[in-house]
Amino acid sequence: MSKGKTNVSPRIANRRALHDYFIDAKLECGIALMGSEVKSLRDGKGQLQESYARIERGQLILHGCHIDPYAPATKFNHEPLRERRLLVHKREIRKLEQALKTKGVTLIPLALYFKDGRVKVEIGVAHGKQQHDKRDTIRKKEQDRELRRIMSRRQ
Repeated sequence: MSKGKTNVSPRIANRRALHDYFIDAKLECGIALMGSEVKSLRDGKGQLQESYARIERGQLILHGCHIDPYAPATKFNHEPLRERRLLVHKREIRKLEQALKTKGVTLIPLALYFKDGRVKVEIGVAHGKQQHDKRDTIRKKEQDRELRRIMSRRQ
C-alpha cells in the first residue's frame, strides 16, 4: 500500500434490525469466507437485510446474507446466498443456545466489517418489537432530533 493512502473498508450495517428488534446482547465473531467474497465485501457489495443466524450441528451458521459475486473472479466465484459458518468458541455457542431457549428470541446479524484485515460479523441476540414499540421508537427519535435542532439554533 502506498503512503498517504488509508484502507477504509466499508461497514455493512443491518439498519432494519434495529427497527424491528430489541437487541439484548451483542457478540463479535469471525466468518469463514472465500477469497472472492472478501474482495466483494471490500467493495461494499453485501446485504444483511433478510439474514439471520442459527445453531446447527453445534456450529453457528449465517443464512440469507447476500454477497455479490466478484466480477474479476471468473469461474472461481462464489454463490451469493450460500450458508456461511460463523467462527465462535464452543462456550459462546452454549451461551447462545441458552438464550435461544426463550420464546421469541433470535440471532440477527447487525453488521459486517473489517478488523485487522479480517471480516467480522456483529451478531445480536434479539427479540421482536410489536407495532406499538416501533411507533414509540420513532416518536423518541423525532423528539431527540427536534431537541438537537432547537439546541443548535441557540448556539
